[in-house]
Amino acid sequence: MKKITTLAGYIFLATLISCQDNLLETTPYGQVTSQQYWRNGDDVVAATNAIYAPLLNEDGFAHTEYTFDNCSDDMNRAGDHADETALEMFTFDPSNSHILATWSTKYEVISRANAVLINAPKVDMDETLRNRSMGEAYFLRGFVYWRLSLIYGEVPILLEEDALNQTYNKPKSSLAEVRAQAEADFQKAATMLPVTYEATEAGRATQGAAYGFLAKLYVYQENWAKAIEASAKVTSNAAYKLATGFNQNFELVTENNTETLFSLQYETGWTADNSPAYYHTPQTFGGWGFHEPIQDLVNEFEEGDPRKAYSIFSPGDKVERGSLGETEFTADMTRVTGFAFRKYSQFTPTGDMDQSLNAPFLRSADVYLLAAEAKIRSGQSGDAEINAVRKRAGVKEITGATMKDIMHERRVELAGENERHQDLMRWDKAGLIDIAAHYKIARGPYKPSRNFVKPKHYYFPLPQREVDLSDGVLIQNSNY
Repeated sequence: MKKITTLAGYIFLATLISCQDNLLETTPYGQVTSQQYWRNGDDVVAATNAIYAPLLNEDGFAHTEYTFDNCSDDMNRAGDHADETALEMFTFDPSNSHILATWSTKYEVISRANAVLINAPKVDMDETLRNRSMGEAYFLRGFVYWRLSLIYGEVPILLEEDALNQTYNKPKSSLAEVRAQAEADFQKAATMLPVTYEATEAGRATQGAAYGFLAKLYVYQENWAKAIEASAKVTSNAAYKLATGFNQNFELVTENNTETLFSLQYETGWTADNSPAYYHTPQTFGGWGFHEPIQDLVNEFEEGDPRKAYSIFSPGDKVERGSLGETEFTADMTRVTGFAFRKYSQFTPTGDMDQSLNAPFLRSADVYLLAAEAKIRSGQSGDAEINAVRKRAGVKEITGATMKDIMHERRVELAGENERHQDLMRWDKAGLIDIAAHYKIARGPYKPSRNFVKPKHYYFPLPQREVDLSDGVLIQNSNY
């Protein structure tokens, strides 16, 4: 989206779509869009570009999404925001600011996607471009419903008909219905999106992104046959092959490589100081130093696994910072734990933190490991898929991989990428671990024993503000 987030997109953003304060005050774009808009293909593309924009907000994905993974056994919140402490310690309530902020931002994406799906079919434009734009809208709407289902579980489903009829104050749909909507949107997207794009269009959703998220959704549903089928659309396609080096996924010059199925695209000067780079990079290097890995995660890496050095700043590491030369990383450069996530830190030629580094939200490596898990849990061998990831990393291949191997591999391969807490919860629901006992273990001074209550903490509460505004229509999640 470095190419997507253009001046035209921001003009469209400012003039056509005002920011939604809450679910109940959404502008009915399908009915009141200016007659001067939706004139041609350029307007449709600009409107499609604008769907991506809220994802870049700190309340969309740049920061708030990572606060939900602070719950995991991988990291400490490290920041100075009280509401993040509550999330990490499982003492949050429905008034938590992050729980409200990410809800509003995600429904803004849905609103913009619905506007494109309503209006794009009516425009006289190139059919290929129309299909691509609608495919992006379906994908982004499905992506947000997927994330909403993980965070809140049951949420209202708002589609094109709701926008046209201004029916925004709707009750929750069941978890199965929300995920069915995400599935349907991903399936439509997969039929409309291209396999790849020219470099000038880097960052747009592809078929691979749609199939990759379908594979993830099916693994969560324990639908192994469909998970294997969807994942094969990625793992068997050379267009989505693993990058030659693990580190290439987290370096500016190679960040939009074949392995990057979907990532948030940042660009200095366009996307303000709200990127994951700001939140993860230590203050000494120009960031804010939140979301710090703990020793327990560092210890998980096997001896000699190069992913550790590419993923985490550890004391004694040498950090190249352009004209500032080499800096030795020390524990006192962090707020709390003595470690920082290196994945989100790059530097300009003058040595400043570079905000242009993208944030991956789905990589082919993730899909390979999902495929391996689906095969193992359905009685098949997942060795080929897990070893593709391990071989690329430069660590010893294994024979007869088990779920214990999958749990380890996902933790080190995807460290800091907003997967760990959700992985642990789904493995608990499957009876593979006991998450309450797991989180009860004290993992050093920066990750004390915590009280995870089942089933209450499988999902976060709905924002109390939205429940109150609904006048009894929106019912709070149980146990809150």
